[in-house]
Amino acid sequence: MNDKKKNLDNREVFIKGLSDNIVKSAVDIVKIDPTKKQITEITDTVTERLQYESSSLLNEAVTKLHPDSLSEMLPEEKVERNFERFGKNFRYQHMLMFVSVIILIITGMPLKFPEFGLSKFIVIDLLGGLHNSTFIHRIGAVGLIIVGIWHVIYSLGSRVGRRDFFLMVPNLKDAADFMGTMRYYIGKSKSGPKFDRFSFIEKFDYWAVYWGMVIMIGSGAIMWYKELFPKYFYDIGREMHSDEGLLATLSIVIWHFYNVHFNPEVFPMSWTWWHGQLTESEMKHHHPLEYEAIIKKESQDIIDQSKSESKGNN
Repeated sequence: MNDKKKNLDNREVFIKGLSDNIVKSAVDIVKIDPTKKQITEITDTVTERLQYESSSLLNEAVTKLHPDSLSEMLPEEKVERNFERFGKNFRYQHMLMFVSVIILIITGMPLKFPEFGLSKFIVIDLLGGLHNSTFIHRIGAVGLIIVGIWHVIYSLGSRVGRRDFFLMVPNLKDAADFMGTMRYYIGKSKSGPKFDRFSFIEKFDYWAVYWGMVIMIGSGAIMWYKELFPKYFYDIGREMHSDEGLLATLSIVIWHFYNVHFNPEVFPMSWTWWHGQLTESEMKHHHPLEYEAIIKKESQDIIDQSKSESKGNN
């Protein structure tokens, strides 16, 4: 414990000396005579930055030197740290949702385009007729309803669910990130924006599904219990259900499938939906702000623990 305290003290002394040297060099370069207050404020800022960077590097070194990591390393092979992105609860919701949606698409699209040969093959040859196809479609609908209710309960009753829900709310940074991404795509910027836990792309994906579920479940309920509603109400619900179903299918096939399947970075599939994890390099690349926040917190925890142990030994 004394060695730990000595190492911590030595690092703080070194950082303080390095901060003084950096500020002195800056004063010499600009050739001004700053006040003592200015020197102190600038030195404190530099010291704080150096402490953060040194703590981040310390945490990275501790992670790489951990016995579990070293025991798994092969010669000249780097073992990356994994970060949990989605817990089991959320992953199970997603699994039930995509199974339900696939069932709904397979059984629903042939009803919108009944004249196509593929539609006739699915409904008649594959599923055995319209009655069976409709029955299976309603099974998928029940699955979607369960997911909708499940997700609302998860978002309200779970700490992680509440946190992620509020982080999904669009803000001004998302608008700035969108513009920054467009500038990067057309070559007006050398790099794209840095994203936090959820990018504007993921938020768009999330709210599109959220809105789509409300429309599909609501209009589907009207069609399911059509005897409870006037005919014009049923006709409106049928059109909403049909058009929103086509929009959802195109969105999934063109937008979502590309991001999680056909994107060269993840082809043939991103397995995050299964294990819920991202590697350290993936975190740095796709969610650098979230990564920095995690490392900063872990580094601060190490410093707090070291200080607590030092006080306990004195």
